[in-house]
Amino acid sequence: MVEGTFGKAFRSGLQPVELGRKVTREVDAHRQMGVHGVPVAPNNIGVYLSPEDFDRFESFAEPLARELSELVREHAREEGYQFVGAVAVHLVPDEDLREGECDIATEITATTRVGSVVLADGRRVLLGEVTFTVGRLPDNDLVTADSKISRRHAEIRPAGNGYLLVDLQSTNGTRVNGTAIEEHLLVDGDRIAIGLTEFDFEAS
Repeated sequence: MVEGTFGKAFRSGLQPVELGRKVTREVDAHRQMGVHGVPVAPNNIGVYLSPEDFDRFESFAEPLARELSELVREHAREEGYQFVGAVAVHLVPDEDLREGECDIATEITATTRVGSVVLADGRRVLLGEVTFTVGRLPDNDLVTADSKISRRHAEIRPAGNGYLLVDLQSTNGTRVNGTAIEEHLLVDGDRIAIGLTEFDFEAS
């Protein structure tokens, strides 16, 4: 993932793909067993670079951090890990490191609830502590011109430590993983279909 996006941008020295490997190794090394027997992975990750390497990466720092965050999420899905907070990767200069060296620091940082919806074009919309609405009207959080979607079609509401998807008595209904629902407590990887529009829920 990281190599495909940034591999051609850096011809020598420390490579983004090396950072990706180091980050996933540290996530594996510092995972902890959760209360229900599911491994909990670190979600707050610092990538410490020498000043020289940090200068080389600086113009790409923000997109590279996003790509590394996505790599961590994908690795966690493959390994069956869970997060207790939003995944964040930070690139930090460290005067004690020499060029070509890097250190990775990880921690598990809990928040009340975490979640996002991933749209078909790859955009990720973070869900917060307020209700997220979907429909044709322009004041919805996710607006679509799909004629099969009602003006106010569905809501994603904060509920407990997660999110509840609620169909607002729409004309054509709301489906999760192919099944019509009225209410559904979302879990990581759920595919939501509203009319012809589909998007995924991620619990991170």
